[in-house]
Amino acid sequence: MTSLPDSPDNYCYRHPNRQSFVLCQRCGRTICPECQVQAAVGVHCVECARRDRQETPRAYRGSRRPSFLRNLTGQGAPVVTYAIIAVCVLVFILQLIPGLGVTQALLYAPAYTSGVPGIPFEPWRMITSAFVHSQFSIAQPWSILHILLNMYTLFIFGPILERLVGRWRFLALYLVAAFGGSVAVDLLADPRTAVVGASGAIFGLMGAFFIINRHLGGDSAQILVLVGLNLAMGFFISGISWQAHVGGLIAGGLVALVYVRTRRRQQKWVQILLVAAIVAALIAVTAIRTLFY
Repeated sequence: MTSLPDSPDNYCYRHPNRQSFVLCQRCGRTICPECQVQAAVGVHCVECARRDRQETPRAYRGSRRPSFLRNLTGQGAPVVTYAIIAVCVLVFILQLIPGLGVTQALLYAPAYTSGVPGIPFEPWRMITSAFVHSQFSIAQPWSILHILLNMYTLFIFGPILERLVGRWRFLALYLVAAFGGSVAVDLLADPRTAVVGASGAIFGLMGAFFIINRHLGGDSAQILVLVGLNLAMGFFISGISWQAHVGGLIAGGLVALVYVRTRRRQQKWVQILLVAAIVAALIAVTAIRTLFY
């Protein structure tokens, strides 16, 4: 049995040996991460971006900015990744202020979506819990490792994935993975178990990286070892929600699978509908689970 050769459309038009599934929003050509120029909506190829600059009056091109600001907000910068990190750090700082009750207001427990008498129905906590971490205390100084490790992992995988799939797709991936982690907690954990942290979303990013890397023909041995070790920690170390890890990993992998199978420009709405179907399935699972409480 022989396999069909890859279509030239699956490779960067400037680097024929580099496979990608990101298209220029203006001309529709395939572009690899090196050739992606961030535009107001999506990304453009080098030629389209150069044409835009030539057509834009010099007076409106903006003033010169320090180099560190250009790195943070310039063309191709992983703005969504940095924004998520900034929100998590801000929430962590607010958690340190006595009396605000930020942790209690944002954490998630299955009881908040289970219709338990006396407990308010607050499903949005399934997402907000991904932006709050273990509260730091002097008595337990190692508690700061929770946010440090999560943000470091996000800093490693976030920019890679954001440049590969685009900003809006990356944001959708992160939020769906976070939601999937909470759904797994709802299904597999005690209703009174409260969870916080971006671990479910982070595992979703690692699962997505594995799927996309395999699709591009990369070596996935290292990511498999990393995921395996982190999953094992959740089973053997108390205080770690392995349920959120498993749920986020599955949800992130499914979203990435949709992305790699619907990368063509004409499949845009198919991609949106399939991602929406994943979200709808997660909501349905949560609703059905509620009936059994």
